[in-house]
Amino acid sequence: MPAWFRRAPVPPPGADLPRVVVVGAGFAGHTAAKGLLRSLRGRAHVTVIDQLDHFLYLPLLPEVAVGTLEPRRVAVPLSRTLKGATIVLGEVADIDVEKRTVAWTDPEGGTGEIPYDRLVLSVGSVNKLLPVPGVAEHAHGFRGLPEALYLRDHLIRQIELAATATDPAERAARCTFVTVGAGYTGTELAAQAATFTADLAARYPSLRDTPVRWLLLDLAERVLPELDPRLSRTADRVLRERGVEVRMKQSVQEARKNAVLLTTGEEIATHTLAWCVGVRPDPLVEMVGLKTDRGRLVVGTDLAVPGHPEIVACGDAAAVPDVTRPGSPTAMTAQHATRQGALAARNVAAALGVGTGRTYKHHDLGFVVELGGTDAAANPLGLPLSGLPATVVTRGYHLASMPGNRIRVAADWLLDALLPRQGVQLGTVRGVHVPLETATPPAAGTSGPAAG
Repeated sequence: MPAWFRRAPVPPPGADLPRVVVVGAGFAGHTAAKGLLRSLRGRAHVTVIDQLDHFLYLPLLPEVAVGTLEPRRVAVPLSRTLKGATIVLGEVADIDVEKRTVAWTDPEGGTGEIPYDRLVLSVGSVNKLLPVPGVAEHAHGFRGLPEALYLRDHLIRQIELAATATDPAERAARCTFVTVGAGYTGTELAAQAATFTADLAARYPSLRDTPVRWLLLDLAERVLPELDPRLSRTADRVLRERGVEVRMKQSVQEARKNAVLLTTGEEIATHTLAWCVGVRPDPLVEMVGLKTDRGRLVVGTDLAVPGHPEIVACGDAAAVPDVTRPGSPTAMTAQHATRQGALAARNVAAALGVGTGRTYKHHDLGFVVELGGTDAAANPLGLPLSGLPATVVTRGYHLASMPGNRIRVAADWLLDALLPRQGVQLGTVRGVHVPLETATPPAAGTSGPAAG
């Protein structure tokens, strides 16, 4: 029997309890911590370390950026959902696998260190940067609430400044928005923001003759290349109906202060470049010093690190073998992260004498793409849907997947359907506070929402 599945004796009353540390509270980490608390029930000390005090529901971030949802709706407090765990607010600076310790730095510069008997590494992912000149300086990522709030203010500001600009070229540039990356995030953002900015511009008579222009760029053959072609066609149709210029097989060659140069040689005057190219594993994974596969920690199907059965990794941080596609790791999606988090909790609990461990196997059960309004694309259990049925499935999936705030989210959706959105700048986040090169999410991120 593998060492991972051997049960440890249950500690007697009054004995020192084993210490389980979960690093990262995104989809994988939050699910793992919740499962551990439910399974162990006081048989271990559970500590969760994260840069934020909440679980961030990333799939609905585009709706925050366009004002459909209030920001706190997608932020679920850890203290409420992980009762019984010790929540440490900080950024992990070092993991010593020999001494079995985790060191962190808190938001005000303080430091701390904690020993562990079992470690769940679920730090997730960060923005993927490509060697494109000017992108780090002039583009903005889209991986957290600060980025979403900044982008919302930025979109509103561009329309307001365009309305008072006397130069037609400046008006056109401020009403031109470029999104790079036609995966989940880029597609959802372009689809929803195109409607948002068009509605804003319609309030200003001076912009009556200035079209609001959105471009969606990607080197792929089609939008949402990782999904069923039927879903891709649905999303493509909705984008084009909303006036988005869908440009496949081209991208940004150089980003400039008020323009982008495309790989086709065309220069587009714009003040907005949203970078949604994708994600890469958090650099902390490489710092641990264990074997990695393209930045993800190598683990077995039991999620344990070879040679270190006390460490499990899950979500975007782990290269979990996909037994449904031999030779490939599981995709970096919320669907896999959530299920791997649940398995991590089960296997850690089994190693501490509670229950039995298992290995990971999961077939994708479908995907959902929220396009705003009554438009969406979904294929639950392989059944392709579009329009209102897809919207019902998509929103139902999101409500079921969120660990809290469901009534508040549903109420915001209802109000958005009945009332016009408020197009005002809040000024809570400045551009200097969300540079692309440091826009690293504290939660276990995903490349997009996944149903099932």
